[in-house]
Amino acid sequence: MRNKACVFILLFTMAFVLSGESKDKKVNLPERYTKWLEEEVVYIITALEKEVFLKLQTDRERDLFIEAFWKQRDPTRSSAENEFKNEHYRRINYVNHFFGRGVPKPGWRTDRGRTYIILGEPNDIQRFEGKTSVYPTEVWFYQGKTNLGLPPGFYVVFFQEGGSGEYKLYSPLRNGPQALLTSYYGDPLDYLRAYEHLKELEPELADVSLTLIPGERAVIAGRPTMSSDILIQRIETTPVRQVQERYAQKFLEYKDIVEVEYSSNYIGNDSLVKVLKDSSGLYFVHYAIEPERLSVNLYQNKYYTTLKLNGTVSNAEGKPIYQFEKDIQLEFNEEQMKQISRMPLSIRDMFPLIPGEFKLSVLVKNETSKEFTSLESNLFINDSKEGLLISPLILGYRMTHKETSADKLRPFEVGRNQLYFQANRIFLRKDNLVVGFQIHGLTQEFIDKGELRYTFIQNGKEFRNISKKLSYYYEAPNFVEQFSLDEFLPAHYRINVSLVIDGQEVLYDSEEFDVTHMDSIPRPWVYSKLLPGGNDPIYSYLIGTQLFNVGKIQEARSKLEEAFQAKPDSIEFALNLARVYMALTEYGKIESLLAPFLDKEKPPPYEAFFILGRVYQGLGQMNKAIDIFDKAIDRFGLNTNLLNSIGECYFALGKAEEASVVWTKSLEINPDQPQIRKKLGVIKEKK
Repeated sequence: MRNKACVFILLFTMAFVLSGESKDKKVNLPERYTKWLEEEVVYIITALEKEVFLKLQTDRERDLFIEAFWKQRDPTRSSAENEFKNEHYRRINYVNHFFGRGVPKPGWRTDRGRTYIILGEPNDIQRFEGKTSVYPTEVWFYQGKTNLGLPPGFYVVFFQEGGSGEYKLYSPLRNGPQALLTSYYGDPLDYLRAYEHLKELEPELADVSLTLIPGERAVIAGRPTMSSDILIQRIETTPVRQVQERYAQKFLEYKDIVEVEYSSNYIGNDSLVKVLKDSSGLYFVHYAIEPERLSVNLYQNKYYTTLKLNGTVSNAEGKPIYQFEKDIQLEFNEEQMKQISRMPLSIRDMFPLIPGEFKLSVLVKNETSKEFTSLESNLFINDSKEGLLISPLILGYRMTHKETSADKLRPFEVGRNQLYFQANRIFLRKDNLVVGFQIHGLTQEFIDKGELRYTFIQNGKEFRNISKKLSYYYEAPNFVEQFSLDEFLPAHYRINVSLVIDGQEVLYDSEEFDVTHMDSIPRPWVYSKLLPGGNDPIYSYLIGTQLFNVGKIQEARSKLEEAFQAKPDSIEFALNLARVYMALTEYGKIESLLAPFLDKEKPPPYEAFFILGRVYQGLGQMNKAIDIFDKAIDRFGLNTNLLNSIGECYFALGKAEEASVVWTKSLEINPDQPQIRKKLGVIKEKK
């Protein structure tokens, strides 16, 4: 009794806390959305889905989320019908019609209604009604629900407690056989005696009164086991275990970024992000993203699709410091499609990044199916010049070795070794486990004294330990090792890699992986492109741009000057260098940098005209500035920035009337410019 009291107090406290939380988070929804949330999907929506739905601000967002909600549960997305949704509403209509009779609540709120909505039609129903010895009882039998994580066969029992009212869900442990008997005067905790009494009256009902699972040993120490209550709990949570709820969080994160037609079509993925240092001294972020499916179109015996990839690297304040965009055109013939349809797609790429702490976000959109997926990862690049550093481990199932160094870069190469991997890190027993990583800061003394220790952990216990001298490896700072997995039983493992010097562990990193019982795994087909070698000027340009975006102007200047000197015909390189000179107010250098591009056959972009015009303004050469701004208008059309700058030039030349005309035109384009109105007011006061 003391235990029961403690449980009651705990449950009451939890209910009080949860009710307080719900009250604090109360959202006033329009009636139709309240009905959808609290009635129509109340038994099948996950906590995360509900939390996301309550954060949405507009009816349009809610409608799109509801569309996504049903799509995630649609067993055949290629068809126009959503069988799950249709069946769900059929069940609601059924329980409201049949289980709401004679009780003061709609059928969907009854125990029978909830169970029917979750599990559907039972395979069999046995009713015990009109008996004087037992209360009205229904025994529902289900089988064929193993795909829901439930036993091959099981019962669900409902009874009218006290003989009237709605049918309540029966628990062998909580209620016991005694709750089914109309007359029982024995010990209320003597389950076996109550069972014997019930068996004399209704043998078939007695069989399920102690356990809901056929063939189970039902009683231990005179009481029913917990297995039936665990089964009931699993039934209640079945709907939320069947859905990958991550889509809901992605809907919330990307609803303002992706187009409307994509927003309800999130698909999951496996992904991997690692940082490695190139021989040039640059750090590269290597990433792989493997969507759970690839939808294509068929036209004239060709299968094709276009993937749009957008990446952003942001700092701790959320400011973008690097952005990239790529189009991936995929086309296959019928034979290729047969092979690829059985294999996941793995998109792999890499880019240079300055040291620091950042967040990477990669958005992939399939233009054919209007589906999207995403990758998010925190990045930390430590460029300490002192001490030893170990890179993250990359685990692969195969590798190839290049005998000579090539002047090209490929994602997930460790030195001259190309690693082949699957982002979910699942391996076969017949595989070799390939471990690739880097150790920076090694001296010859460390190499002579040190050793690498590989420790495998299974279920928290050390499974295997292997050590090798550092001098065994000849490509430092790049290290690659292979291990046979034929003695690894199917299980979850962790590999620890330690650098040990003079018996002391000085560096450490680890990674987890799984060995499967399966005989084969569909390995991914890889989309990636060779990139220029680490000394290509494109990387000085990208690093310089990133440095400029984080406010390291002088470091950015050095890198961007290096890039432009290597490629002086690049307007992109020239423009970014011009931005640096603008920040340093070195206007003279900008004139000589950008002016030559204005005379070329292919004109430069708008920004070159605007920057050069502002430079002439800064140098006090107003007529030259007006001339450049006029050329920009001739080529790119009117905009307020150009008009306002021309007005400033006229005003500086003492031509207030001309300035007034230009600024008035600017206000016609955009009336919401209080500063321009203020300047016009000054001119009018002087007249």
